[in-house]
Amino acid sequence: MATDKKLEKKKKTAKKENTNINRIIRLMWFTFIGLVAFVGLLFYSISIGWLGFMPSFEELENPKSNLASEIYSADQVLLGKYYIENRSNIHFDELSPNLVEALVATEDARFYEHSGVDLRALMRVFKGVITGNRAGGGSTITQQLAKNLFPREEKSKLQLVTQKFKEWVIATKLEYNYTKHEIIAMYFNTVTFGSNSYGIKTASKTYFAKLPSELNREEASMLVGMLKAPSYYNPVRNHERALKRREIVLSQQRNYKYITQQEYDSLRNTPLDMSRYRRADHKVGLATYFREYLRGEMKQWCKTHYKTDGEPYNLYRDGLRIYTTINSKMQRYAEEAVAEHLGEDLQPAFFKHWSNKKRYPNAPFFRLTKKETARIMRSGMKRSSRYYWMNVRNAPQDSIDLVFNTPTHMRVFSWHGDIDTVMTPMDSVLYYKSFLQTGVMSVEPQTGYVRAYVGGIDYHHFQYDHVTKGKRQVGSTFKPFVYASAMQEMGYDPCTEVPNIPVSFPMPDGQPLYTPKNSGDDREGEMVSLQWALANSVNYISAFLIKQVKPGKVIELARKMGVKSNIDPVPAICLGTPSLSVYEMVGATATYPNKGVFQKPIFITRIEDKNGNVLETFTSEATDALDDITAYKMLSLMEGVVKYGTGVRLRLKYKMKQHIAGKTGTTDNNSDGWFMGLTPELVTGVWVGAEDRSVHFRSTHLGQGANMALPIWALYMKRVYADSTINISQEPFEMPQGFTENEYDCESIKEKKDEINKDNPVHDEFDNLGI
Repeated sequence: MATDKKLEKKKKTAKKENTNINRIIRLMWFTFIGLVAFVGLLFYSISIGWLGFMPSFEELENPKSNLASEIYSADQVLLGKYYIENRSNIHFDELSPNLVEALVATEDARFYEHSGVDLRALMRVFKGVITGNRAGGGSTITQQLAKNLFPREEKSKLQLVTQKFKEWVIATKLEYNYTKHEIIAMYFNTVTFGSNSYGIKTASKTYFAKLPSELNREEASMLVGMLKAPSYYNPVRNHERALKRREIVLSQQRNYKYITQQEYDSLRNTPLDMSRYRRADHKVGLATYFREYLRGEMKQWCKTHYKTDGEPYNLYRDGLRIYTTINSKMQRYAEEAVAEHLGEDLQPAFFKHWSNKKRYPNAPFFRLTKKETARIMRSGMKRSSRYYWMNVRNAPQDSIDLVFNTPTHMRVFSWHGDIDTVMTPMDSVLYYKSFLQTGVMSVEPQTGYVRAYVGGIDYHHFQYDHVTKGKRQVGSTFKPFVYASAMQEMGYDPCTEVPNIPVSFPMPDGQPLYTPKNSGDDREGEMVSLQWALANSVNYISAFLIKQVKPGKVIELARKMGVKSNIDPVPAICLGTPSLSVYEMVGATATYPNKGVFQKPIFITRIEDKNGNVLETFTSEATDALDDITAYKMLSLMEGVVKYGTGVRLRLKYKMKQHIAGKTGTTDNNSDGWFMGLTPELVTGVWVGAEDRSVHFRSTHLGQGANMALPIWALYMKRVYADSTINISQEPFEMPQGFTENEYDCESIKEKKDEINKDNPVHDEFDNLGI
């Protein structure tokens, strides 16, 4: 009986336990189903935006990020960028496999197996939270991409949880819309590597001066390792720390069989070479002045060109690709020529020229009063960045003056590298005023394409652009306008002879006659050919010609040849009194080898959007300025300058035997030195002078254009001619139909004329010339 009761009790207990277990199981199922339903509802609510921002399908297709606009040379070299974030996008096929393997092994080993969310990794994370033994994160590459593309600043714990769910949803959508390869590329485009480098393309260039496709295993591993904390693992500032992090990335690749143990052992001991590291800086690199000029042009372009959403393009955010006319090799040769001549020759000569402080206490200013010098120095002080920032902060003037006259540590420019020194800011103003500046522009006459552009000697220290902004007196380089006008209006040719005697001009209001003077007395009083006169830059002949054609005609021709600056219609322009830019002078001079057609110099060939769609193309505007006969006559005249005139040192010193036409120019007091050099396919203008016109050489021997500017042209063109990949023509200038090689051999023509006339009566050669 007792046994039966015990059995009955056991049955009831077992039944009750089974009932409890079933209840627990049902509760667990209901909880699980409820949790799944909750998560599903949460996912749905997040996906349709009930719980805050969610990217639309269009935003997933076109995720927004700040993309740098890129400037490319005509030979496809990246010259520079404009950016808020220094970021440039790449495609998967532009990535080295070393990068892809390092990233997957380190960040998401099952990347190719999941669909945006790695459940196994999440379970590992949950287990780690419960047990306190964490074994890695659960965030996939796609989730990290979601976070990079659509970041949100959430603060509360609930918002952080919601944000994590949002990333899962976005990751799933990304996996649905993009291939694995596209996701890898997008990820590399969105991450930051420090040193103002956003995206793998910029980082590769900054740290290793390479394209992403060129990175080797150890370089790729270092960059991937930096993603955990770019500043903490920066290989420049934290070398040892970066090495240890790279070793971890390499070990992950070994663990997942991307490399062997032997490869790992070898690579982990490879030194970290950071010798090519260059932090992005728009003030350094190739074509700095050109890039800054282009920035202004592009900002204006963006104001009048609109995206599909109706917003104007943003130069710093929209990833424009700007294709320019600049040839990177020619640009480099021009910059090297400037550095060689000014840095190694002319500037040292200038410093030596003014080194006697006892004799020239006001150096480098010449023939100025103390009051005039003080005015120039004060103007220079007010243009300095130090003065600007003190003035912005409303510093009293006496405080500013005190600072500018107190010695301080500073870093100043020199041709052999910046110098750390101690001097007063006022002394630094004087120091910088002692440097000779330059402007160089090289253009292709037939297209108007600008191939090289050097606006100064160092953009970091001297940011004034002497190609397009600066305007200086052009001296005798203006004389070809006068000669061309005379040939076109009066029918003269290079062998036409005119008297080399003084010419006077009446002046208004009873002022004394204006009579230009020659710099020497060579052949004074004789009849001379125009070819000889221009070659030797004879002022009497220029005065004679402008009196024949009148200043207005000369100015009219200059306008047709692209000169826009103001020119006063006075006789003195025949000696080069107008102040013009290098840009204007080169564009105008290029008219001659282009058979009299002025091609407006241009800098851009096309602009594309970030996807490679062409937004606009550009061609040069053409204007008929001269007939081809007159243009060829001018080339013949200007070849004489190089053969036996003021440009003869191209032949004698630089041994240049190519077909070259040219014109030197030197202004009063040697303040400005010019040289315009012409070849059949390239016209280049060079100006050299100091920032202030009162700073110059005391002697014409040193301060003439043939000594200051011509050598830069020679050094530049010798490099261009030596580069077979540039292929600049060394053939003669093309002659119009009906001409022969000896057409303008003026000495031969003169001999024949003298032979014909030797038995004839000699008339006064100055009769009827209107002098």
